[in-house]
This record gives sequence, C-alpha cells and structure tokens, in this order.
Amino acid sequence: MEFKQDQNRIYMENEQGVTIAEVTFPDIKDHVVDINHTFVDESLRGQGIAGKLMVEAAQKLRKENKKAIPTCPYAVNWFKKNTDYNDVLAEKE
Repeated sequence: MEFKQDQNRIYMENEQGVTIAEVTFPDIKDHVVDINHTFVDESLRGQGIAGKLMVEAAQKLRKENKKAIPTCPYAVNWFKKNTDYNDVLAEKE
C-alpha cells in the first residue's frame, strides 16, 4: 500500500487511477491547516487505512512545522485517541 502526497492531501488510488482513500487538509492561515475530510472506500474498510492516513498527515505537518485544526469527525476522534500527536494540534483561540 502506497500513499501519494499533494500539498494538502494524502491519498491512495486503485489501478484505474480512482481515489480509494484520502485525507485532505487545506490551509486556513499561515502554518495552520483544517483536517476537514477523510475517506476510505468500502473495499478497504476495517483495515486501519484511515488511521494510517492520519499518521501520514500528522507526520507531514510535523515535518513542515504546521499545526492542524481537525473538523472532520474522524480526525477529531483520532486525535483524542492518539495523544502522542497532540503537538500537531493548533492552540484553541
């Protein structure tokens, strides 16, 4: 399984080039993104793909010295369960 990365998106495609899993995190201000969407195709559900996408996103944000405000329900719950990535979260204003 290999993820591809764009500026504000990490995703996986099938052999036909169709997106079958993704997490998106558009910029909302300097060095802050909104993790606003996660998607995993039915054929991949139950394999921990969404969690792997979140790990990739959190690591990418750390590397780029960015912070995140999760608004996607999955991302919100993921950060609650994976507190070792809380350094990626933006301070609440």
